[in-house]
Amino acid sequence: MFNPQKLEEIAKQVSDAMPEGVKSFGTEVDRKIKQVLQSQLGKLDMVSREEFDVQTQVLLRTREKLNEMEEKFAQLEAKLDDKSK
Repeated sequence: MFNPQKLEEIAKQVSDAMPEGVKSFGTEVDRKIKQVLQSQLGKLDMVSREEFDVQTQVLLRTREKLNEMEEKFAQLEAKLDDKSK
C-alpha cells in the first residue's frame, strides 16, 4: 500500500533532522524510524493511489451519466409542458 521509496525518503529526512549524537547510532536509528513510520502509517485509514484513481474514474463516469439524465429529464419536462398548453 505504501511506496517503500517514499518511506525511505521520509526516514532520511527525519534522520537528517536529528542531532549528531543520535545520528551516530546510524543504521539502527534508520531501521527504527522506518519501523515506526510504517507502523503508524499502517494505522491510518487510507487508500492506495491506484484505488483512489479507480474511484476518481468511477466518479467521473457517474457524473457524465447524471448530466445525460438531467438533460433527458429537462427534455421530457419541456415536452410535457408543451403538451399541456
